Amino acid sequence: MKPDPLPAGAARTSGGPPMSELRVAIIGALVVVLGPISLAMYTPAMPTLVAAFDTSSALVKLTLTVFFLGFAFSQLVCGPLSDAYGRRPVAIGFFAIYLAGSAVAVVAPTISWLLVGRALQGVGCAAGIAISRAIVRDQYTGAASARIMNLIGTMLAIGPALAPSLGGLLLGLAGWHSIFIAMAVYGVLLVLLLAFLVPETNRFPDRTLARPERMITAYGQLLRHSTFVRAGLVMGFGVGGLYTLATILPFVLIQTVGLTAPQFALAMLLQTGCFMLGSVVTGRLLGRLGAARLVSIGVAILIVAAGATALSTHLFAPSVASVMLPVGLWAFGAACLLPGCTTAALADFPHMAGAAAALTGFLQIGGGFVGSSVSVLFPSPLVALTILVPAMGVCAAAVHLGLRPRAAAPAGDMDIVDVSPPDFELAADPLGVVGAAGDEVEVRAYKAGE
Repeated sequence: MKPDPLPAGAARTSGGPPMSELRVAIIGALVVVLGPISLAMYTPAMPTLVAAFDTSSALVKLTLTVFFLGFAFSQLVCGPLSDAYGRRPVAIGFFAIYLAGSAVAVVAPTISWLLVGRALQGVGCAAGIAISRAIVRDQYTGAASARIMNLIGTMLAIGPALAPSLGGLLLGLAGWHSIFIAMAVYGVLLVLLLAFLVPETNRFPDRTLARPERMITAYGQLLRHSTFVRAGLVMGFGVGGLYTLATILPFVLIQTVGLTAPQFALAMLLQTGCFMLGSVVTGRLLGRLGAARLVSIGVAILIVAAGATALSTHLFAPSVASVMLPVGLWAFGAACLLPGCTTAALADFPHMAGAAAALTGFLQIGGGFVGSSVSVLFPSPLVALTILVPAMGVCAAAVHLGLRPRAAAPAGDMDIVDVSPPDFELAADPLGVVGAAGDEVEVRAYKAGE
């Protein structure tokens, strides 16, 4: 087998990159899609699980809450661990945890055991995001890295779009257990892929990078930076709102509106489509308006979506249109604010961009964790939809306006900062629940680095 040639943008090492751009993109997509599959494929079964375990919808919602919790905290440590001990052993170790969680979920006799299984799945699949980005960063930089991330993003867009349909199909054919069996099979395939087909790309592991004090110092420095906090929290409420919707919408659309699981999967395509449309529109407008202005536009759209979410099911009977049109508008607004917020969060920390990306992702998943936790306190999922999600929109606007810097940054500054594509992707869509962040957005964001 001939070694891959060293293309422009490849990381300069003595032997060149061990994998070609296409091979890295395919492997990266297969690894990173584990997160959205584990989230989206499961959601059609949530109302069924209420009856299967003779429990409440609140406890079933907690299965997503603990998934978010495990994913969020795991994301903070798996990156530094892979820097310290290598990509392959850390990825295989975390995916083994994922497999253990899948096994527990398959045989869970009670809802408590299902909660344990979902928490372990969240911990394990978080490695897919960080490790895939690190594998790209190890081998490629600049335009080559951006091309790979664009290709991964294109492949990733398929996961959130098809996973609910696959979950609904498995639920109808073989019951809810089959969904977790499918997850376990996919996890086994990933472990085999990493063990036999992926070489170690971290050529200089440094165990000092895994010291807790170093991680705490880095994250503490980020949390004391007002620009980072502002951008991270706006994404936490905006993208976190989408993660919260993942907890609420299955019950609203299946139990209240009356959709079947396959129909629910089709309805969720509206959210994915609106996010991707927002990404394309944002990419077209970045050069004309600038990323900072698009953040304000995105927040304004979230406020409109929040108002529509609060009122639509009161003015009209609950239906796919009255529920999903405001959700689609929310997804469009979230896509508008992502490039500017992500760039702002990473711009001042080139020396610790990986930590900044991980913490930004943590804040977004954390928004989903908080939202899903609070949602169980409402008397019904429909009430949670009409109160909790609009409140998250108001919080996003309050943070955006309340933490606004006194002196505006010079026009265009946010559009020319040097942020690596892997770090940008990790910060922009940590769980990949809505698909690719948009090729046009990334091409514009990294134009200066080509």
